[in-house]
Amino acid sequence: MTLRAFEDFTEGLEIALGPYEVTKEEVIEFAAEFDPQPFHLDEEAAKASMLGGLAASGWHTCAMMMRMMADAYVLDSTSQGGPGVDFVKWRRPIRPGDTLSGTARVLSTRLSAKRPTIGLARISTELRNGRDETVLASEHTLFLLTREAAAG
Repeated sequence: MTLRAFEDFTEGLEIALGPYEVTKEEVIEFAAEFDPQPFHLDEEAAKASMLGGLAASGWHTCAMMMRMMADAYVLDSTSQGGPGVDFVKWRRPIRPGDTLSGTARVLSTRLSAKRPTIGLARISTELRNGRDETVLASEHTLFLLTREAAAG
Protein backbone atom coordinates (compact mmCIF):
# COMPACT_ATOMS: atom_id res chain seq x y z
CA MET A 1 0.00 0.00 0.00
CA THR A 2 1.32 3.43 -0.95
CA LEU A 3 0.92 5.98 1.81
CA ARG A 4 -0.26 9.49 1.01
CA ALA A 5 2.67 11.83 1.57
CA PHE A 6 2.82 15.58 2.12
CA GLU A 7 2.78 16.21 -1.64
CA ASP A 8 -0.64 14.50 -1.91
CA PHE A 9 -2.25 16.99 0.48
CA THR A 10 -2.70 19.82 -2.01
CA GLU A 11 -4.48 23.04 -1.20
CA GLY A 12 -8.21 22.63 -1.81
CA LEU A 13 -8.18 18.83 -1.49
CA GLU A 14 -11.42 17.60 0.07
CA ILE A 15 -11.63 14.25 1.83
CA ALA A 16 -14.98 12.70 2.76
CA LEU A 17 -15.40 11.57 6.37
CA GLY A 18 -17.79 8.94 7.67
CA PRO A 19 -20.43 7.80 7.92
CA TYR A 20 -20.31 7.21 11.67
CA GLU A 21 -23.38 5.93 13.55
CA VAL A 22 -23.78 7.34 17.08
CA THR A 23 -25.36 4.97 19.61
CA LYS A 24 -26.99 5.74 22.93
CA GLU A 25 -24.75 3.17 24.59
CA GLU A 26 -21.53 4.82 23.43
CA VAL A 27 -22.79 8.31 24.38
CA ILE A 28 -23.48 7.14 27.94
CA GLU A 29 -20.34 4.99 28.16
CA PHE A 30 -18.04 7.83 27.08
CA ALA A 31 -19.77 10.28 29.41
CA ALA A 32 -19.58 7.90 32.37
CA GLU A 33 -15.83 7.56 31.85
CA PHE A 34 -14.79 11.06 30.79
CA ASP A 35 -17.56 13.70 31.03
CA PRO A 36 -20.15 12.61 33.63
CA GLN A 37 -22.50 15.57 33.33
CA PRO A 38 -26.17 14.61 33.72
CA PHE A 39 -27.19 15.71 30.19
CA HIS A 40 -24.72 13.17 28.76
CA LEU A 41 -25.79 10.34 31.08
CA ASP A 42 -29.49 10.51 31.87
CA GLU A 43 -32.35 11.09 29.43
CA GLU A 44 -34.64 12.76 31.97
CA ALA A 45 -31.93 15.11 33.24
CA ALA A 46 -31.00 15.85 29.63
CA LYS A 47 -34.60 16.78 28.73
CA ALA A 48 -34.56 19.38 31.51
CA SER A 49 -31.23 20.85 30.34
CA MET A 50 -30.60 23.52 27.72
CA LEU A 51 -29.68 20.66 25.33
CA GLY A 52 -33.28 19.39 25.48
CA GLY A 53 -32.29 15.74 25.33
CA LEU A 54 -29.48 13.25 25.65
CA ALA A 55 -26.42 14.49 23.76
CA ALA A 56 -22.87 13.32 23.20
CA SER A 57 -20.13 15.14 25.06
CA GLY A 58 -18.23 17.64 22.95
CA TRP A 59 -15.08 15.71 23.81
CA HIS A 60 -16.76 12.52 22.61
CA THR A 61 -17.57 14.39 19.40
CA CYS A 62 -13.87 15.19 19.01
CA ALA A 63 -13.01 11.52 19.55
CA MET A 64 -15.56 10.51 16.89
CA MET A 65 -14.07 13.11 14.54
CA MET A 66 -10.59 11.68 15.15
CA ARG A 67 -11.83 8.18 14.33
CA MET A 68 -13.39 9.45 11.11
CA MET A 69 -10.19 11.28 10.14
CA ALA A 70 -8.07 8.23 10.98
CA ASP A 71 -10.24 6.02 8.77
CA ALA A 72 -10.40 8.54 5.90
CA TYR A 73 -6.78 9.68 5.62
CA VAL A 74 -4.54 9.65 8.68
CA LEU A 75 -3.83 5.91 8.85
CA ASP A 76 -2.95 5.66 5.15
CA SER A 77 -0.68 8.70 5.20
CA THR A 78 2.79 9.62 6.38
CA SER A 79 1.23 11.50 9.31
CA GLN A 80 3.60 12.48 12.08
CA GLY A 81 0.86 13.90 14.31
CA GLY A 82 0.40 17.59 14.81
CA PRO A 83 1.15 20.52 17.11
CA GLY A 84 -2.44 20.95 18.29
CA VAL A 85 -5.88 22.09 17.31
CA ASP A 86 -6.43 25.74 16.48
CA PHE A 87 -10.12 25.62 17.33
CA VAL A 88 -13.09 23.34 17.82
CA LYS A 89 -16.64 24.64 17.77
CA TRP A 90 -19.55 22.46 18.78
CA ARG A 91 -22.41 23.88 16.68
CA ARG A 92 -25.27 21.52 17.59
CA PRO A 93 -25.79 18.62 19.97
CA ILE A 94 -25.10 15.15 18.62
CA ARG A 95 -27.89 12.76 19.52
CA PRO A 96 -28.00 8.99 19.80
CA GLY A 97 -29.14 7.73 16.41
CA ASP A 98 -27.40 10.50 14.48
CA THR A 99 -25.27 9.48 11.53
CA LEU A 100 -22.27 11.74 11.17
CA SER A 101 -20.47 12.53 7.95
CA GLY A 102 -18.18 15.33 7.01
CA THR A 103 -15.39 16.84 5.03
CA ALA A 104 -11.74 17.54 5.72
CA ARG A 105 -10.41 20.31 3.48
CA VAL A 106 -6.74 21.24 3.03
CA LEU A 107 -6.54 25.00 3.47
CA SER A 108 -2.80 25.47 2.95
CA THR A 109 0.50 23.60 2.89
CA ARG A 110 4.15 24.42 3.39
CA LEU A 111 7.43 22.69 4.07
CA SER A 112 8.93 23.05 7.53
CA ALA A 113 11.72 25.63 7.60
CA LYS A 114 13.58 23.62 10.26
CA ARG A 115 12.86 20.12 8.94
CA PRO A 116 12.57 20.02 5.14
CA THR A 117 11.49 16.36 5.27
CA ILE A 118 8.29 17.42 7.05
CA GLY A 119 5.40 19.24 5.46
CA LEU A 120 2.60 21.01 7.28
CA ALA A 121 -0.98 20.84 6.04
CA ARG A 122 -3.55 23.14 7.62
CA ILE A 123 -6.87 21.29 7.59
CA SER A 124 -10.44 22.43 8.20
CA THR A 125 -12.91 19.77 9.32
CA GLU A 126 -16.69 19.96 9.38
CA LEU A 127 -19.03 17.25 10.66
CA ARG A 128 -22.74 17.12 9.84
CA ASN A 129 -25.62 15.05 11.17
CA GLY A 130 -28.14 13.17 9.04
CA ARG A 131 -30.23 16.35 8.69
CA ASP A 132 -27.20 18.03 7.05
CA GLU A 133 -26.77 20.37 10.02
CA THR A 134 -23.20 21.28 10.96
CA VAL A 135 -22.47 19.83 14.39
CA LEU A 136 -18.72 20.51 14.62
CA ALA A 137 -16.19 22.78 12.94
CA SER A 138 -12.46 22.56 13.56
CA GLU A 139 -9.05 23.53 12.20
CA HIS A 140 -5.70 21.92 12.88
CA THR A 141 -2.25 21.39 11.39
CA LEU A 142 -1.03 17.94 10.36
CA PHE A 143 2.67 17.06 10.06
CA LEU A 144 3.44 14.72 7.13
CA LEU A 145 6.63 13.21 5.80
CA THR A 146 7.54 14.20 2.26
CA ARG A 147 7.48 11.42 -0.32
CA GLU A 148 11.30 11.36 -0.41
CA ALA A 149 11.60 11.12 3.37
CA ALA A 150 8.97 8.36 3.52
CA ALA A 151 10.82 6.36 0.86
CA GLY A 152 14.14 6.50 2.46
